[in-house]
Amino acid sequence: MKCDKETMLLYAVTDRTWTKEKTLFQQVEEALEGGVTCVQLREKELAKETFLLEAIEMKVICEKYHVPLIINDNVEIALRCDADGIHVGQKDMSAEDVRAKIGDEKILGVSVQTVEQAILAEKNGADYLGVGAVFSTSTKLDANAVSYGTLKDICKSVKIPVVAIGGIHEGNILELKGSGVDGVALVSAIFGSKHIKEQCRQLKKLSQEMVSYK
Repeated sequence: MKCDKETMLLYAVTDRTWTKEKTLFQQVEEALEGGVTCVQLREKELAKETFLLEAIEMKVICEKYHVPLIINDNVEIALRCDADGIHVGQKDMSAEDVRAKIGDEKILGVSVQTVEQAILAEKNGADYLGVGAVFSTSTKLDANAVSYGTLKDICKSVKIPVVAIGGIHEGNILELKGSGVDGVALVSAIFGSKHIKEQCRQLKKLSQEMVSYK
């Protein structure tokens, strides 16, 4: 499964700190019911085998809704659970090395913050780019801000899909109109909601409106 622009429209990134009375699986299924188009499983603290078991179960949920599952950072887990793809940052394994490990069929996403990084990631095999933080975010405190102008320049510099990430919620999605992004990646705006399914439906409508202003 390869990604297209539509795959990036409403991209959910998991964060178990928001689970509270629901399990992560319940939250993800609600998000899928609400229309998310891609799911990234991000786990920084879990033990390897626990992460693997979670990833295998998450793949089943995503397959049910015909939505790709992307694993954050961990190439080994992505391959062992047969995830649809992997997402890496600038401080992780290089895109070129990741592509060599995962082959041509799996999706490769790369986080970038500059035009130079974007062009290099595309050259080295990235299928899509995550650009951010476009707004201030409490989810990733070490994320540097990316201006609207830089975001727009990145979108113009590559042919692969671009998804904006960082501090995005229903109140500011439309501020990204005209930037050229193909979608938004959200954490707390989805998983911090008490009514995830309904929230995702609203977020998807806003995302569709946003991309219509390219």
